[in-house]
Amino acid sequence: MSKEFSGIVKAWEFTVKKATAKKKAKKNIIFATMSVAHVDDDLDTPGEVYYAEKILNNGDIYTGQWSDNCPNGHGKYLWSDGCMYVGDWVKGKTMGKGKFSWPSGATYEGKFKNGYMDGEGIYTGCSNDTYRGSWVINMKHGKGTRDYVNGDHYEGDWRRGQPDGQGRYQWINGNQYIGQWRNGKMNGNGTMIWANGNRYDGSWEDGFPKGNGTFRWGDGSFYVGIWSKDSREQSGTYYPSSSQTGTFDWDPQDVYSIDLLGCQISPGERISVYPSQKMVSWPCEGEFLQKLPIAKTPRANKRNSVDGRLSNGDGYSWGSETDAGSNSVCSEKQRESSEGMRSFSTDDLDNSRGFTPHCIKIQPNKKPGTTISKGHKNYELMLNLQLGIRHSVGKPAPATSLDLRATAFDTKEKIWTKFPTEGSKHTPPHQSAEFKWKDYCPLVFRTLRKLFKVDPADYMISICGNDALRELSSPGKSGSFFYLTNDDKYMIKTLKKAEVKVLLGMLPAYYNHVLTFENTLVTKFFGLHCVKLTGPAQKKVRFVIMGNLFCTENAIHRRFDLKGSSHGRVTEKPESQIDSTTTLKDLDLNFIFRLQKVWFQEFCRQVDRDCDFLEQERIMDYSLLVGVHFREVSDSGEPVTTEMHSSGVRTPTANADQSGDGLTPRLSRADMDLLFDPSGWASIRLGINMPAKAELTMRRSDFESQLVGEPTGQYYDVILFFGIIDILQNYDISKKLEHAYKAFQYDPTSISAVDPKQYSKRFRDFILKVFAEDT
Repeated sequence: MSKEFSGIVKAWEFTVKKATAKKKAKKNIIFATMSVAHVDDDLDTPGEVYYAEKILNNGDIYTGQWSDNCPNGHGKYLWSDGCMYVGDWVKGKTMGKGKFSWPSGATYEGKFKNGYMDGEGIYTGCSNDTYRGSWVINMKHGKGTRDYVNGDHYEGDWRRGQPDGQGRYQWINGNQYIGQWRNGKMNGNGTMIWANGNRYDGSWEDGFPKGNGTFRWGDGSFYVGIWSKDSREQSGTYYPSSSQTGTFDWDPQDVYSIDLLGCQISPGERISVYPSQKMVSWPCEGEFLQKLPIAKTPRANKRNSVDGRLSNGDGYSWGSETDAGSNSVCSEKQRESSEGMRSFSTDDLDNSRGFTPHCIKIQPNKKPGTTISKGHKNYELMLNLQLGIRHSVGKPAPATSLDLRATAFDTKEKIWTKFPTEGSKHTPPHQSAEFKWKDYCPLVFRTLRKLFKVDPADYMISICGNDALRELSSPGKSGSFFYLTNDDKYMIKTLKKAEVKVLLGMLPAYYNHVLTFENTLVTKFFGLHCVKLTGPAQKKVRFVIMGNLFCTENAIHRRFDLKGSSHGRVTEKPESQIDSTTTLKDLDLNFIFRLQKVWFQEFCRQVDRDCDFLEQERIMDYSLLVGVHFREVSDSGEPVTTEMHSSGVRTPTANADQSGDGLTPRLSRADMDLLFDPSGWASIRLGINMPAKAELTMRRSDFESQLVGEPTGQYYDVILFFGIIDILQNYDISKKLEHAYKAFQYDPTSISAVDPKQYSKRFRDFILKVFAEDT
């Protein structure tokens, strides 16, 4: 008897000792004989576990623990073609820890589930091509590292068998890429660092620089521009280092033809056949499936296996992994059809208690704003703004320290620059009319950009690249214009002179606040400028550059502007006209947002800190801007609900699914997204990319001013983005008069214009009702 069999015997004997004396004696006798039989000769006692050797009609051999006509426990299966599995079995399927080996010498050792490589595991190919990390349904998926046979190395995120997400690829020649991937290619924002010290930071597409990017040399010089393999689309500006002398001869196309030649991604070794494709059908499987209740949901019986044949109830319809990427992904439509989701109807809610029903319908997502192209009334203003920003940010400046002197905050700290059409010693020629440019407190805002980790070159590319800005319609009554950069990173807002005065007055306190509290929810300011146009009018346009809260790949399905007041705080739009760009208000809000305990506690602390700061600066009329992304939306455009049980355990509304240890709920689409994209949650910060549950609320029809409706117990999985905006309005004489006037006509507590202390208390009380702890 081999050592391997001895180990199995000991494990079996340990189990047997727990049984009754009668069964113990019986099983010892059976074990001692070590019967060898064909599978179809079995005469099992139901539920009985014993050790046996089985020879299948096709020549395969199984040795190990056995019950109910199939492998159960620890066992070894040897296929006639030389493949072998040694490990755990549950009801005829590989389930738990195990090792699968191929005749070529390749091995996989790790977790199995329902016959698939699923969980943490190590695959070592016959050429020592090795992957260590997470697997889902035979595919590398999640966090993992791979050492390729040619010496290259990748570590980072995987999705359906390919590098996808955030990752680092190290070539054997010393070059490396750090950034985003898609389907096994460099795609998105990333940095290529060559062994000689040169680097490229910017956008990538299908493995090559495409779009805005910066190429830097080791001597400090850099080139900023638009990149493309098509030289006709390539454009940019070269900025020499202070130590550089003489002429500079370099073609950006050299990056494609020379620098990237040694940066090809290794195709890697392919898996010849998957363990799930080797699984056989055991008699116990049919019996077990017949005992399963059929869930009353659409498409309940539609199941496809990884290898294209009928599956054993695993409920998945992903394609098998191929490193070439040809068959690794099933269509989105197939995936959706296999999940059997059902939506919750608001007709099921009790309307007899005077509640106003609310139907949620998600309209197709669209990009907000109108592109400013030639002929637009603000086209020249946009050109002036871009020229000014490029000048302010691109010019050489001494290194900044976070410890600023009081003189840096002096309101007289301004720099005027003249931009003649023909250009000057410090400014380039341009097609716009002559204008003057003013920078307010440039050192402070340069330091703020550093504090907020904004790269100067990326900042210039976002605002001053070839992509035009988009003009948004003003959502408020201030008359300000809003502009959005094409990459959605920055918002530009025109300001009145009084607002500039408020910002400069609060700038020292603002700087100390954001320096002290990293998770502050108040608006991030990156620059304050002014364009003075020439001509008889001598018009001045002042504007501030801010961070855009909704810079995300997730579609923002609903956005709310919340103040805590009720007068006029409603959007007069029918549901059919509400889309992703509509800003809803307090009386439109129909959710309570439930955060995990740790995040809710941090949220409460930060709201208090931010409100204290705004109250001290005599600021009022600010609001919490909230963006909601529903993680599951049905084909008809309705968010998919999540059931909540009294135990507090979340169970997705979905079809039942078979697993080796009994009945478990099939994963919802939101859970599948979380399972298949664990890297996304590494970017969670307070107010950014925050997972939460949105509980639907309903207001009583006889209580029009009810700010927070009554909870219904209907939940949605959401991702939230939120922050405090509009913080440049102080309680000046105009607001005092507005308060006095409206207080005669309306409830003084319902109007927006109130004393900062009262405003702060009302805002906090309201927000901490809208947000709650997920219990």
